[in-house]
Amino acid sequence: MVLPAAGRSVTILDRITFDIPAKQTVAIVGPSGSGKSTLLGLMAGLDRPTSGSIQLDGIDITAMGESRMARFRREKVGYIFQSFHLIPTLTAIENVAVPLELSGERRAGERAAELLAAVGLSSRMEHYPVQLSGGEQQRVAVARAFACRPPILLADEPTGNLDSSTGAHVIDLLLSLHRDSSTTLVLVTHDATLASSMQRVLSLRDGHLESDSMPSYSEFTDDVATGSTSKDRVSSMDCSSSDRPAESDL
Repeated sequence: MVLPAAGRSVTILDRITFDIPAKQTVAIVGPSGSGKSTLLGLMAGLDRPTSGSIQLDGIDITAMGESRMARFRREKVGYIFQSFHLIPTLTAIENVAVPLELSGERRAGERAAELLAAVGLSSRMEHYPVQLSGGEQQRVAVARAFACRPPILLADEPTGNLDSSTGAHVIDLLLSLHRDSSTTLVLVTHDATLASSMQRVLSLRDGHLESDSMPSYSEFTDDVATGSTSKDRVSSMDCSSSDRPAESDL
């Protein structure tokens, strides 16, 4: 991913290759500015790479038109934004119902109510975002992301704007929904606790994939503290390859 800036080209991501099998939980970590959120946006088809290709659930999305990509994303991907991005003029239940209504779900209201109950917001369904705490807004965003039962869930700093207690609750919620729905979960985080709860950690630095590992909690926190990584753990899997595993989600 190369972008123009101040009359020159800036490389945001460079030669990133990996494959994520279905149902795996993955954390993307790295210093600020390393390209984590850009990578997540590319995975979701929200942005397009300057070169290379992205396959999502076995389909090359790189050259998809906007309309087709929007439909495909609605069926395959749930996306949780760090800043929630709830529609301020809609209540919690209406926010969750939006993707269901767009997909033609006849029981959109009932399904939205079930999801809000699952995230502990039965008593807050008719409240507007401004009437909800940050943790409650994030739970509404989680419910909305799961609304259409997507096989892939992407989350950008899902605990970044929350206190530690509320963040821990959101982590438990994400992992519980992942287990119940067999969803592939990929998230960007600076939170060592959250990263350590994932099955796999992809570490970025200066736009490169520096390590691809399944470290213990202590190993991960040591890497964060020292800025070091184990380069011998880098994966050579290529997500742009045409012979990628058929069972892979991403």
